Amino acid sequence: MGKITLGSHTVKSHGWKVAREHLIDWIILVLLGIVIIVLNIMEPFHRYIGPDMLTDLTFPLYQDTIPIWAVPIICILVPICIFTVYYYFGRDVYDLHHAILGIGFSCLVTGVTTDSIKNAVGRPRPNFFHRCFPDGKAKFDSVTKDVVCHGVKKIIKEGYKSFPSGHTSWSFAGLTFLAWYLSGKIKVFDRRGHVAKLCLVFLPILVAVLIGITRVDDYWHHWTDVFAGAIIGIFFASLSYLHFFPYPYDDNGWAPHAYFRMLAESSRRDTTMTRSSSREMLENDVELGSTSMPHHRNRGSTDSE
Repeated sequence: MGKITLGSHTVKSHGWKVAREHLIDWIILVLLGIVIIVLNIMEPFHRYIGPDMLTDLTFPLYQDTIPIWAVPIICILVPICIFTVYYYFGRDVYDLHHAILGIGFSCLVTGVTTDSIKNAVGRPRPNFFHRCFPDGKAKFDSVTKDVVCHGVKKIIKEGYKSFPSGHTSWSFAGLTFLAWYLSGKIKVFDRRGHVAKLCLVFLPILVAVLIGITRVDDYWHHWTDVFAGAIIGIFFASLSYLHFFPYPYDDNGWAPHAYFRMLAESSRRDTTMTRSSSREMLENDVELGSTSMPHHRNRGSTDSE
């Protein structure tokens, strides 16, 4: 493997090359984003809710403590800022590109999975009653005994999307990826026992946990919704990170797989070029030797005559 030289692979020198190699991956991310938009437009499954099932669905309808627009900022934009700061000091475009691509894949696949399950399950939120009956007067179908909502259609639609928690799954998808990233960069598993490193790694996960708790406190989700969302986010964050980076406890856990693959390819090219140069020099020496040998034989024959 070639010598590790940080600072020699910048956005300016290698950025377009790296992005071009992963053009299909970026197209897939765009498609995943489109799928999420379509899933949010679709009407979720309206689960049957009878008169005796409203007991646990009558919690007050509060505003979100963490609004939906703040979630991408917390779980994607903030980590990308941290990736950029590391790039500023390390000048490694492979690390920057794969970190951004990895966290994008983690969050978008999590979003597709979460929204697909939401639409398929159609579980009512804890505050469903006030979404369905804003005037407080419940109405039911005379035949099926299912609820007959007369509230705002958009608010009612969101009332059937309790399981799993999207805020929680997105938060864990982005912030768990960030925790993996930090653990590799600061070498938290170097067996030196620095508790401060552990605290730094746990901080993003703590933020994700607190975001999940707000969803229960705001009565937008049942605790099982939050738990399921956390599992989904952690799974895809771990899968995505380990797809692009080595395990943090690995000796090379501080850089993406692509960086070391690039060094190995560069080393093989250098070795091939060196061998080719040596072969050419050897062939030139042989040619020079073969042209000079007859000349010496002629001189010898002249002297003997």
